[in-house]
Amino acid sequence: MPPEVIRDATNDLSDPLNDKKQQSITLQEHQFLVHGFPFLFDVASNIVLTPYSTSLSAVHTEAPINPGHFVGFNADAADSRHVVSIGKLEGIRFMSIFRFKVWWTTHWIGDKGGDLEHETQIMILDRSDSGRPYVLLLPLMEGPFRASLQPGPGESNHVDLCVESGSTQVLESSFRTCLYLLDGHDPYDLVKDAMKAVRHHLGTFKLLEEKTPPRIVDKFGWCTWDAFYLKVHPQGVWEGVKGLVEGGCPPGMVLIDDGWQSICHDDDPITDQEGMNRTSAGEQMPCRLIKFQENYKFRDYCPSGQDGTSPAGMGGFIRELKNTFKIVEDVYVWHALCGYWGGIRPGVEGMPESEVIKPRLSPGLQMTMEDLAVDKIVNNGVGLVPPEKVHQLYEGLHSHLAAVGIDGVKVDVIHLLEMVCEKYGGRVELAKAYFKALTDSVRKHFNGNGVIASMEHCNDFMFLGTEAICLGRVGDDFWCTDPSGDPNGTFWLQGCHMVHCAYNSLWMAHFIHPDWDMFQSTHPCAAFHAASRAISGGPIYVSDSVGDHDFRLLKTIVLPDGSILRCNFYALPTRDCLFQDPLHDGQTILKIWNLNKFTGVLGAFNCQGGGWCRKERKNKCFSQYSHQIKASAKPVDIEWSKGKDPISVDGVYLFAVYLFQVKKLVLLKPQENIDIELQPFDFELLTISPVKSFTTKDIKFAPIGLVNMLNTGGAIQMVDYNENEATVSIKVKGHGEMRIFASENPKSCRINGEEVEHSYEDRMVVVQVAWPASGISLIELLF
Repeated sequence: MPPEVIRDATNDLSDPLNDKKQQSITLQEHQFLVHGFPFLFDVASNIVLTPYSTSLSAVHTEAPINPGHFVGFNADAADSRHVVSIGKLEGIRFMSIFRFKVWWTTHWIGDKGGDLEHETQIMILDRSDSGRPYVLLLPLMEGPFRASLQPGPGESNHVDLCVESGSTQVLESSFRTCLYLLDGHDPYDLVKDAMKAVRHHLGTFKLLEEKTPPRIVDKFGWCTWDAFYLKVHPQGVWEGVKGLVEGGCPPGMVLIDDGWQSICHDDDPITDQEGMNRTSAGEQMPCRLIKFQENYKFRDYCPSGQDGTSPAGMGGFIRELKNTFKIVEDVYVWHALCGYWGGIRPGVEGMPESEVIKPRLSPGLQMTMEDLAVDKIVNNGVGLVPPEKVHQLYEGLHSHLAAVGIDGVKVDVIHLLEMVCEKYGGRVELAKAYFKALTDSVRKHFNGNGVIASMEHCNDFMFLGTEAICLGRVGDDFWCTDPSGDPNGTFWLQGCHMVHCAYNSLWMAHFIHPDWDMFQSTHPCAAFHAASRAISGGPIYVSDSVGDHDFRLLKTIVLPDGSILRCNFYALPTRDCLFQDPLHDGQTILKIWNLNKFTGVLGAFNCQGGGWCRKERKNKCFSQYSHQIKASAKPVDIEWSKGKDPISVDGVYLFAVYLFQVKKLVLLKPQENIDIELQPFDFELLTISPVKSFTTKDIKFAPIGLVNMLNTGGAIQMVDYNENEATVSIKVKGHGEMRIFASENPKSCRINGEEVEHSYEDRMVVVQVAWPASGISLIELLF
């Protein structure tokens, strides 16, 4: 028999928070209720609900305004893994984020407990018309244990809470704060408030709003991966940068991906030709790192004009690259969290101590999609540096990289530790040691923020690895083609990528600045990708092969100085998409919104045609859903009050809406719809600008932006108007065709103080803006 417990511990804790207001979530008669509305039924007697308490928090600062509740349980016996039901869910629509691969998460919806997926990281129950608010369920860490959600057995429709340490040596039977519950009436504020409360409770991470992303987020970049894969070499990098510069799209950031390190298989002799033959896909994954220094391809580099007798190595190459192409300010390189895919080779002189550990997949991970990287790593083991010595790994690697002029690192293969933690105190303790060492090294060598996190989609990383790291991938890799061989994957995988990034950002963007990954400008869906990156709010970089570029497309996202028109916030799905399926319901268009300084932007993408298959446990083509779809959009789809720089639309009754693809302007009231029809893997971008009026004259206006740029409104840097003189002043970043909605044709137009010709068509002032030395032009209209 389970021990007798108090099922609702609301009155157990002496805390001023408990007296502030009536508790919104309660546990009564085997039901979880929110404001009196039941949402989980048949709750077991060993489940305990506890209100948020400052006495339970690690950070003793001002408590959150909306504190929420914790859920815990008592088990019959101590164990390293517990799976308990927290109740039955039926007839309530939910959205969730779950791990479809070991490394990556995506969006999933349903309306009952049986629809839930394993390794669910966050779940939000939809509100009801009768007044039930949104309810968020967020699995947490408690002590050395970490939690996730999963479906209950059979057709029970129960929601199960899985709590595991990852080590049979780490046991516990009683938990109180392994799941967090919060209710609210705004889904975006709900997630934001939850992350603030958990930040306060755990004290193990910092929110994105507390950190500064690296400067690469504002630059166009080029990554070597799809251009060379493992065959990357200095001359190729040089030619790649040179081609982009000469084409008018200079990269401010260069990322040298996998292929530069000194690696070998365990049965390979250690020679001066490290990893020379390991260039086929997946063949490098069993390899281990044998030196911190670069491999022979970069080590033997000689600057142009030298005879090769005195190689300059990686340092000489980086110096010459930056000196020749002044636009390149940042060079990043790739490495895995454990050094390389297979970790560190044991017994190598000059390298930290390591031991080959055979990874073990938890039952939850066994439900994820089959993955080449996982198979290779499990079969060959990981050369793991023990946690007490892992600082030697990052200090050795990063000190060398910093010394040769590298500005930051892309840290990949992050969510590996949970598979090798048996003898190291479990997943939480091992992760704490590794992430602390990584954080310390990044602060010492890369300005505290010179990191792109990758393959990191799990709450262990979010809660433990983001004290300093503030830029990370929010979607699976950009796949040019389907690695499984489906020719249609060239298309449907691109829709999957959009959905991964958009929905994952809903919670990940509170920890890390979203990075939507690279793409190739000549891919059949290149414009589809470019449009999403342009309004993502994150960095934009491509992985084009050398000399293979679509400069016409690239110039819609890149300015001549290598900068981009980045949004002020990060892109998120619109409210009417949150609980819908934009991949395989055949009717939902993915809509994402973001904010610029003076305009909103709405992106519409037809992503239908492929996605997660529960039966086959993999992503696959669903061609029956890939067809033309019609959707509607309206100004209030933009969340104007969100972000760090909200745009006030109080009193605004009219919006100027410019459609990028059809080159059309419409005027809409806040709730007024415009219909959009999209073919499969096509898009539309809507720049939405609040209309202003002169009070002394019947003149209305709204800046649109540079219509040759995908993020049209991102070009607008300043807007001012003078009632007495009837003038409008607009500062614009970039060059091309500037458009401004105006209810009448202005008398004159000046750019940087000089009168210029303009035209007036379809209620828009049209003027051509040349590229100025400063990148910024001042446009003045006189009415």
